[in-house]
Amino acid sequence: MYGVVTRNVEETEWPEFDLPFYEVKDVTGRQTEPVPGAVNMVSCFGDNNAADDPGLVSVDDEGNPATRERTYFDWTYVCPTNDDYREGMLSIIEACAEANGDVRLDDVGFARPEYCHCDRCDERFAASDYEDRQAWRASVIESFVAEAADRIPGRVYLTLFPDPYPGHLYERAGIDVDALSTHVDEFVVPLYDMAYSTTYWLKTIASGFADLLPAPFSVELYAVDVDVENLVKAAEVADAYGENVVFGYDAGNARAAVRRLQANEGESFGEPA
Repeated sequence: MYGVVTRNVEETEWPEFDLPFYEVKDVTGRQTEPVPGAVNMVSCFGDNNAADDPGLVSVDDEGNPATRERTYFDWTYVCPTNDDYREGMLSIIEACAEANGDVRLDDVGFARPEYCHCDRCDERFAASDYEDRQAWRASVIESFVAEAADRIPGRVYLTLFPDPYPGHLYERAGIDVDALSTHVDEFVVPLYDMAYSTTYWLKTIASGFADLLPAPFSVELYAVDVDVENLVKAAEVADAYGENVVFGYDAGNARAAVRRLQANEGESFGEPA
């Protein structure tokens, strides 16, 4: 199946897309009402608006905040142990699930390996039964995903950072894919490029996730200002590994690619090596 990620309600209804994702909350902190005709999508711990409240933002052991103003941070990260914020996210997820039983969880996890060392995290880790802080972080993330999944009657989708190297998701974000697969029906891996002029790296990363993940996964491609022919080639590679191919943030370009792919129906592109 082919899907799209969009902020425009009307694009979720385009017939070329079998799997429309609608952003109800994104990393800017912008929120809108969920829609019944799409898989509603929630950025959980990525939230630039959180920078307005320093008590929400993750910090490392030197007190450096995980904000988008800092090098290598694309957006601001909220501490996953902030109970009020978590409850707010769960309320949004619940509203999404009432509109459509399937929900996608985006930006789930800790900011980076050195986060979070706020007073609350330090106190909760010290009071826990865990001796290893990485294992404790993974338990924090799993508990959130489990609580979210309990509120989702349909299919649970979860976005992963595109690094399939063994142990990297666990170390980076507290993501234990084996543990989360008991709560998640399908992972989504964004493999974004501005051109897709070469695709060997797509095959490398996608095949790595095929080996890593105990649950199905889909590949999400970036569609904004990408040459349609290149986007079609990227989609053919992604389709060899992913359950579905999803196009991000330019439904018009994505529709053109899907039409080209459907016109090619019946041709063989070979088996992944």
